[in-house]
Amino acid sequence: MPKLIIIRGNSGSGKTTLAKNLQKRFGRNTMVISQDVVRRDMLMEKDGIDTKALPLLIELLKYGRQNCEVVILEGILNAEWYKTLFETAILEYGSNIHAYYYDIPFEETVKRHKTKPNCNDFGEDDMRRWWNEKDYIRIIHEVTFTSEVSLEKAVELISYNVVSR
Repeated sequence: MPKLIIIRGNSGSGKTTLAKNLQKRFGRNTMVISQDVVRRDMLMEKDGIDTKALPLLIELLKYGRQNCEVVILEGILNAEWYKTLFETAILEYGSNIHAYYYDIPFEETVKRHKTKPNCNDFGEDDMRRWWNEKDYIRIIHEVTFTSEVSLEKAVELISYNVVSR
């Protein structure tokens, strides 16, 4: 049965970096679904209730279950706006979901953002506007990562959880 890894958190928390590292770790037949790629790059769509990115994310989630061993869904993915996506995840993957939420201070996300190649695409004011404190899914259990959890530790923990279950 395919495994789904969900990585969520505020902008600049490290979601994409973690997803890419996990894809390298798991190797072939690992699909990364990035909310930013789907929403901004593919569709040039704004985020919010009833975003046009939602149906495509749902279809990609289904495609991944049919065709991949590991699917990694990453993004801010506001818990309320993307509830249908999470409900679909439960229907498609059942107990094979491993969900993680970066719960780190705003100042740390700004610091991390400044190290990214796209750091000039948006700034601290934008990040503050998008900030959504403790936006847990609730219908799926999420393991919380604090700023003390290094990238290496997150990769190790998730890899272990996915392989052992």
